[in-house]
Amino acid sequence: MQTFFKMITPDFLSDFFANHILIRMLFDFIAVSILAFILTFVARKIVDVIIKFTVTRTKTKWDDVFFRHGVFSKFVNMVPALVFFWSASSFERGSHWLKKLSFCIIIIVFMDIIRAANKAMLEIYDSFEISKDRPLKGLMQIILIVIYCVGLIAIVSILLDKSPALLLSGLGAMTAVIMLIFRDTILGFVAGLQIAANNSIRKGDWIVMPQNNADGEVVDIALHTVKIQNWDKTIANIPTHKFLEESFTNWRGMVESGGRRICRDILIDVSSIRCLTDEEIAKFSRIELLSDYMKAKTAEISSWNAKVNAEIPVNTRRLTNIGTFREYARRYLLNNDKLRQDLTLLVRFSDFGEHGIPLQIYAFTKTTELAEYEAVQADIFDHLIATAGFFGLTLYQQPGWHDIQVLAENFKGK
Repeated sequence: MQTFFKMITPDFLSDFFANHILIRMLFDFIAVSILAFILTFVARKIVDVIIKFTVTRTKTKWDDVFFRHGVFSKFVNMVPALVFFWSASSFERGSHWLKKLSFCIIIIVFMDIIRAANKAMLEIYDSFEISKDRPLKGLMQIILIVIYCVGLIAIVSILLDKSPALLLSGLGAMTAVIMLIFRDTILGFVAGLQIAANNSIRKGDWIVMPQNNADGEVVDIALHTVKIQNWDKTIANIPTHKFLEESFTNWRGMVESGGRRICRDILIDVSSIRCLTDEEIAKFSRIELLSDYMKAKTAEISSWNAKVNAEIPVNTRRLTNIGTFREYARRYLLNNDKLRQDLTLLVRFSDFGEHGIPLQIYAFTKTTELAEYEAVQADIFDHLIATAGFFGLTLYQQPGWHDIQVLAENFKGK
């Protein structure tokens, strides 16, 4: 370095720098830094060409991922450290610190390489189906944090000329402070392990968590947060440990079953419920879905009534319009090719209340897609609501402005 210094400086500058050692050291450092930059630039160009030539001619895909994340090219960043270490002996002062700087650069470059490799391996793992059942992003982030901590301790020990064991023993006395600083990280790590062990959340799951305004699909499971894209396209970032502390609903079972439940009521006005007349029985017997039911039911009722005192009406049995409509709705669902016939299918009464008698439709569609599911459900209720009047049933609804107008007109007519 001294020979190189004499070659590039005139005599008057050599005399000046000889009397100003600090300025000369600064000049030497700048010269070495420029040399390191040039060598790094050239080496990166050469290495990138060689690696790209090699990677594009292999059949495997993992090397493409490593190349895209710059894992191979980051090794070139060690060139400045090697240049500083090689030139350290030429400095009259500060050579010890220059060697320390070289070691620190090597450690930093290694951490950067591991970080890039971590991302590349995680991308490769996410390309497999098992990644949906066993996400590893949180675990990989923990490994990265541990490596960063080890690297930081190594850098501090090099700069202070202290043993890493001595620094670690000092950290032991600061356990409480460390626990406070890394509280979320520790909680997230524990939560991630339990989520992975219990398989309670996967990427792509539909999660509902009302207390955190989350209702959508899991798009990312990280160490600190679980990212959920709501159906309105907003993003909810929920701390990972919240999934151990609070309740949530995972609709994965519904998706995997291939059927989505319909559970909705049709409110029937109680005042419209009555027994069927002979003319109505004959009319309903001509309905294809009810013909065999009406025949069997009328025979059963006739046989029952023949055994009792028919003079008292309460002793006899009679068909009702709501019972017939309920049977029609059940048979209509059984003949619907968009419903799962191997899962529960019911037409039943829910708990009665002040809003009439709720006739509940309980069935499962063959699709779990929202748009298709809603279309199937709408078709069913369109038909049943329109058909209820044919059975002499009135649907219940609270009086509206139109009802008030009709009553007012009737009152005026009187």
